[in-house]
Amino acid sequence: MKPRAAKYGIGEVVKHRKYPFRGVIFDIDPVFANSEEWWLSIPEDVRPSKDQPFYHLYAENAETEYTAYVSEQNLLPDDNETPLRNPQVDVVFLRSPTGRYVKRCQVMN
Repeated sequence: MKPRAAKYGIGEVVKHRKYPFRGVIFDIDPVFANSEEWWLSIPEDVRPSKDQPFYHLYAENAETEYTAYVSEQNLLPDDNETPLRNPQVDVVFLRSPTGRYVKRCQVMN
């Protein structure tokens, strides 16, 4: 599998194409890097190709906050300007005046 360039970047807010959740990207895999069991658990008729970027999100829906692993084909830019409420977002990111999330600098001892 030859990796493709990622369409989205760390700190971008995205939403799922089919399901009602949104999140901020905190990591990117150039190709699928989860377990085969996880991949096979996706119904075959909607199972994404492994040869595309996959994104780790601090995600949320109307009921809860969680982390998600989503293929690029299933993401869209999110133009909702409401700050994300997932508690991990504030640990890892600062929100810029433009609404984009910027990684916090970490001080190492």
